[in-house]
Amino acid sequence: MLTDFSRALGQLGDTRFRRVLLLGLGLTLGLLIAITLVFSWLVGWVTPDSFSLPWIGEITWVGSALSWGAVLLMFVLSIFLMVPVASAFTGIFLDDVAEAVEDRHYPGLPKVPAMGLWDTIRDSASFFGVIVVVNLLALMLFFFVGPFAPVLFWAVNGYLLGREYFQMAAMRRLGREGANRLRARHTGQIWVAGTLMAMPLSIPIVNLLIPVLGAATFTHMFHRLNTE
Repeated sequence: MLTDFSRALGQLGDTRFRRVLLLGLGLTLGLLIAITLVFSWLVGWVTPDSFSLPWIGEITWVGSALSWGAVLLMFVLSIFLMVPVASAFTGIFLDDVAEAVEDRHYPGLPKVPAMGLWDTIRDSASFFGVIVVVNLLALMLFFFVGPFAPVLFWAVNGYLLGREYFQMAAMRRLGREGANRLRARHTGQIWVAGTLMAMPLSIPIVNLLIPVLGAATFTHMFHRLNTE
């Protein structure tokens, strides 16, 4: 398991790895900036330019304050959304990462047909939706588990990351049903590997590397488990 991760880490300088990382980050930042601008514009649009209050008079600064407040709110939300959104976008380019891993470490394998764009987008959107919803539910429990909140965060995200990244890697070679069967036989090991991958999610900057490292690590894990 640690060997899978170290081999993925050793290939981080690969041109195709960097391309996927930059594409994922670029699309993520573009989407979050666009959402922030639209949200700020909507707040400004529904807020009157000015209004009067008894004994106070005309107030003209509320619209600007709310617009800046909307920008600040979206900035805070983007901190939490950056990783799942980047993961979703990176999922679209998973084939590039898996292919780079296989070209270097598993030469001679037959080429696999690329997944259809619609299937890739659907799976990435599904992953994004699941990870956001589950983390929101887990967030409600953080108040009750006290000092064990980080453990809950790692366990939840570890399960999700392991499940989704292993599934994506295995589906390239085995199809959806074959990937499901292989994952079911090794659920525990995949969960542990996903948890180790989830631990750096709380480290800024480093967490942005997790989608690419996860895709590469679980490609190695798939090939190892598929030959056992």
